[in-house]
Amino acid sequence: MIEVQGVCGQRVAVLGLGRSGLSAARALRAGGAEVLAWDDTPAPRDAALSEGFEICDLARDGALDGVAALIVSPGIPHLYPAPNRVVAAALAAGVPVDNDIGLFFRSLATTDWDGYDTPPRVIAVTGSNGKSTTAALIHHVLEHAGKPVQLAGNIGRGVLDLDPPGDGGVVVLELSSYQTELARALTPDIAVFTNFSPDHLDRHGGLGGYFAAKRRLFAEGGPDRAVIGVDEVEGRFLAGQMAEGMGDDRVIRISSGQKLAGPGWTVVARKGFLAETRKGRQVAAIDLREVKGLPGAHNHQNACAAYAACRSLGLAPRLIEQGFHSFAGLPHRSQLVAEAGGVRIVNDSKATNVDAALKALLAFPRIRWICGGLEKEGGLAALKPGLQNVAKAYVIGREAAQFALGLDGVETAICTTMSAAVEAALADAAPGEVILLAPAAASFDQYDNFEQRGEDFITQVRARLGDTRP
Repeated sequence: MIEVQGVCGQRVAVLGLGRSGLSAARALRAGGAEVLAWDDTPAPRDAALSEGFEICDLARDGALDGVAALIVSPGIPHLYPAPNRVVAAALAAGVPVDNDIGLFFRSLATTDWDGYDTPPRVIAVTGSNGKSTTAALIHHVLEHAGKPVQLAGNIGRGVLDLDPPGDGGVVVLELSSYQTELARALTPDIAVFTNFSPDHLDRHGGLGGYFAAKRRLFAEGGPDRAVIGVDEVEGRFLAGQMAEGMGDDRVIRISSGQKLAGPGWTVVARKGFLAETRKGRQVAAIDLREVKGLPGAHNHQNACAAYAACRSLGLAPRLIEQGFHSFAGLPHRSQLVAEAGGVRIVNDSKATNVDAALKALLAFPRIRWICGGLEKEGGLAALKPGLQNVAKAYVIGREAAQFALGLDGVETAICTTMSAAVEAALADAAPGEVILLAPAAASFDQYDNFEQRGEDFITQVRARLGDTRP
């Protein structure tokens, strides 16, 4: 556990008692704070009560009197579309509002570090798509290289549940815009920006607010090294702001598909090959085509980001390449579920927006595409470049018929349920084709989250293929 520093004897309120909230409550108590805990749902309150925390309805008049800070869980809105009533009360009363990420960064370094030969490092990964895979890939490569490394944040453990890193330790964090927007302290040693596309626009008050939330990881903390995807204008803008000049190697620009010019440090993937260039000269290359855990251009972009972060720590290219080849990928992200009769079956349930789904469609030829769900803002027009790879779409979700109308020129089957979609896709698929779940939509019309949707897909596939694994 990372004990929170600077709170001894203070009253600190925690709003939201899920994984990160309860973790924050424990770390605050370990740091000597008097914790007031609240969640609108009874079960998390009961869990906190069983651990001895004081349960207090923070929306009551006077509940925030004498409170030094309010710690808010990521899912609770603090600004747009409207602040949660407790957050609004804290802001009105002048109570500082923070989250577990801010507590982590202000509490990580201790006097123990004075005796270390190599101070611990923090790599923080954000972006619209690919940040989970990128963070997990960095962690895997470092682990493969024998480094003491931990993974946390929006993936794996809560940040305050981590063990205090020792001499030479590395912490890899995946950070969402919800987390970076509110954290009062953001000081990673290496910050990674994978890419940018519209998402969570209601939560951030539009595209500009969403980009501003991502940008805070770089602007607030001033990382020693910034790894920035420049395939979109936002990334190019951010790289330009961070660099002091064209040859500033504190900024590593990465791209999937573009050739980057200039004397700076770049890592580019083109036609299946990753190339690292410094001062205008190629210094290393990796053939990504046979790396099974990283299929498609979008995963090659993730590979560029992970490679650049690991090179920033001094790892040799060949050691990174070895780590790539042993990386199995993450569940629900281009996950190979099965191969049967020459047909590959791939679960990319994490493709919850149009940009992520497009990248999945571009990764495979001849696709039997299972898609649909709770459609997000902006429509489906941006999927057009990938629709040429779709043999047929099998649409799920409560509004499947409406969703299908946005797939112009694609043969569609209105299936509504995952069971019906899997059955139809398996019946139609021919050798050499791919059955791909890449919904291009949120899951909440039928499932609690994208993980549950992906697990249902796997269950339906295995049931029809006679696979009895649990």
